[in-house]
Amino acid sequence: MRLYLRRRMSPLKLVLLGGTLFMVVLVVLQRDVGSNPAQDPWFQELVDKKDKVMVMVRGAVNNLGFQIGAPEPQPVEEQPTVDSSCPSGFYSQTELKPVLERPQEDPQSPGANAAAFKKDKLTAEELKEKEEGMTRNCFNQFASDRISLHRSLGDDTRPAECVERKFHRCPPLPTTSVIIVFHNEAWSTLLRTVYSVLHSSPAILLTEILLVDDASTAEHLKSTLDDYVRQLKIVHVLRQAERKGLITARLLGASVAKGKVLTFLDAHCECFHGWLEPLLARIVEEPTAVVSPDITTIDLNSFQFNKPVTTARAHNRGNFDWSLTFGWEAIPEQAKSLRKDETYPVKTPTFAGGLFSISKAYFEHIGTYDDKMEIWGGENVEMSFRVWQCGGQLEIIPCSVVGHVFRTKSPHTFPKGTEVITRNQVRLAEVWMDDYKKIFYRRNSNAGKMAAEQNFGDISERVNLRERLQCKNFTWYLNTVYPEAFVPDLNPVVFGSIKNEGSQSCLDAGAENNHGGKPVIMYTCHNMGGNQYFEYSTHKELRHNIGKQLCLHAVAPPEQVKLELCQRKGWGTSVSPEQEWVFMEEKLLKNPSSGKCLHLKEGQVLMDHCNADDRNQHWAFS
Repeated sequence: MRLYLRRRMSPLKLVLLGGTLFMVVLVVLQRDVGSNPAQDPWFQELVDKKDKVMVMVRGAVNNLGFQIGAPEPQPVEEQPTVDSSCPSGFYSQTELKPVLERPQEDPQSPGANAAAFKKDKLTAEELKEKEEGMTRNCFNQFASDRISLHRSLGDDTRPAECVERKFHRCPPLPTTSVIIVFHNEAWSTLLRTVYSVLHSSPAILLTEILLVDDASTAEHLKSTLDDYVRQLKIVHVLRQAERKGLITARLLGASVAKGKVLTFLDAHCECFHGWLEPLLARIVEEPTAVVSPDITTIDLNSFQFNKPVTTARAHNRGNFDWSLTFGWEAIPEQAKSLRKDETYPVKTPTFAGGLFSISKAYFEHIGTYDDKMEIWGGENVEMSFRVWQCGGQLEIIPCSVVGHVFRTKSPHTFPKGTEVITRNQVRLAEVWMDDYKKIFYRRNSNAGKMAAEQNFGDISERVNLRERLQCKNFTWYLNTVYPEAFVPDLNPVVFGSIKNEGSQSCLDAGAENNHGGKPVIMYTCHNMGGNQYFEYSTHKELRHNIGKQLCLHAVAPPEQVKLELCQRKGWGTSVSPEQEWVFMEEKLLKNPSSGKCLHLKEGQVLMDHCNADDRNQHWAFS
């Protein structure tokens, strides 16, 4: 029996049995002791110890593993301290009131409410004034001078989510310095730009407006301007003694700017309602973002401001072609689908570079501008590549709208000529484009020659910057930032001018505005690329792709052979039969789908039956 108990009784059962027997004994003792404790003195001592024993037993029972305890009390949370410098909530309209209230405007006055300037009949004197102003500025200064410097742009017609958006007080929106570079700018466009900023920018955010004069010679931009802006308090004029160009002038402005964000504008702009806050708010969210407003058009003839449409959605972003020229293109559908509304930024492979905001600290970190670039040209493409490859991002902010007068040509001459633009482009190609620079050099023979002769200045500082910031290569940029870009063959079969043996002239794209659909012409060979540049791709296309991707396109006679947009544009596309060409041993240039050959006949380029004996059907790259 004793053996059986040892085998069958678990430790827990033994504890329970022993505890139960002990409690029975205590109860009996308590009853006996309580009946007459005075009879036996030894019982009195037991009575005194009774309560202590009961407390110990209860404690032991309460500590058994199967006993459910009371829940732990909720810990007292430490209350966060309130930062008085960073209050909660959103900025009020009162807090965001502008530096200057816009004066009341007669709605019938010229150009009021963003309208076009209209005057049907001009006197001979007025006509002369208009023509001189157009020559001097390449926009209608006559119209601009008659529109108020304070003109209203009417109601806020941005999408509802832009109009209704509120901005958090914490973290606060940063201050900004607006930098405007000018050279011989018309008084009315320059001052309207200044007042537009003052009338539409919150006083608590606008630190200053810096007008940087790039050695203007016009008298109205000297002491007269200094005296005028002095009354505006936060507007200051900085001057370069000699013409150094946009890049150096902007660097001068940035070097003295006191705002935490640098905002660059051109000298012929007008800012729409609520333009500044979305730019600054995005930089708070992402300090490495370089943000541009949605740039709308101010008509160069009528000065009508093209107002945003409430129901419209952003549709453009920046791109570049292989001649390193900036352009616009439609936002890809996939990118559109990622944007819930117009408060979302638009990622852009490149930016126009005239109007943008950037954290001053990030501007300096990322290498400001290449200060050895001269005058103007290429700096926006260089900065686009640099920002993306070195860890930043370029964005367009659709809720920020700024109007800009787009001129068809520049009214200013370039010191050292336009060769400085080519030099600037070679510098950016050498630093940022790796082997892809060869594609550019094939399209610009002057640039290729300049690169071969190392005639583009010292780039060691910029190369060191790329290494120090551990920037990614250009292949990464094309694959990640701009996968939609068509990349020509790094090593095409052959490239250059296509010379006709019979006439000793070359195939030519013709007019500068041949963007497809127009016939090619024959022109004296000049071996300078440009309109006469073609490359024979590994897919047997004859591509003229200086700007747009155009291909030589066979058509049935009597129509002339044309340049059309290339059908092969990258993944998922193929060569059109009309755009496939084969160089025959007899120097014939044959289109296999038609079975005919390229033929120069009476000054026109046509398709015809192949004839190896006809020298006007003999073609070769030169």
